[in-house]
Amino acid sequence: MIRVLLADDQTLVRAAFTMLVESAPDMEVVGQAATGREAVGLARAERADVVLMDIRMPGLDGIEATRLIAADEDLAGVRVLVLTTYDTDEHIVDALRAGASGFLVKDTRPADLLDAIRTIAAGEALLSPGPTARLIERFLRSPSAPPTGGPDCLSDREREVLTLVARGLNNTEIAEVLGLSPLTAKTHVSRIMGKLGARDRAQLVVVGYESGLVIPGSMGA
Repeated sequence: MIRVLLADDQTLVRAAFTMLVESAPDMEVVGQAATGREAVGLARAERADVVLMDIRMPGLDGIEATRLIAADEDLAGVRVLVLTTYDTDEHIVDALRAGASGFLVKDTRPADLLDAIRTIAAGEALLSPGPTARLIERFLRSPSAPPTGGPDCLSDREREVLTLVARGLNNTEIAEVLGLSPLTAKTHVSRIMGKLGARDRAQLVVVGYESGLVIPGSMGA
């Protein structure tokens, strides 16, 4: 069973998410939090597999709550999936920098949300396609974007893989694009995360651009 913690300041929203999550045979809700501080406390008490985290909450917001959870070594197995109605670039960047493993807007279809929880629980990262595209565009057009090139720590193949990760492709899709086996693609991604110190694929999106290892203009259409 995937243990899910819900963090949202709106009672009706939490109730709706509870009904949705509990409808899945492989999931259970282990706690509900109305504030970021409650979310951190329940994450420590319940050891959920996935925290569905709202951004705008009173007191400690979802970004800071995510940061505290990601920084706690005792909660290394807890993954945060940020859910919000505000899919602005700033929130995407802040959520990923804080350690979120995924980002979805609240108008996501119920079935897609359940699939996202499964993806996050399995240790993968997930980014809503629309916000991900805007995140990439922000880095490409930002006057403070890092210079191209970056540290010479990745091979040419690893740079190709990193660029595809930043586009939101999974291992199977990366393998198809580069003519590799899915296992080889997965190995490349794992090695890149180790070299760049990223905790998951979502972090690679940020690290790739901030380090300059993903070259602006290389994303294509």
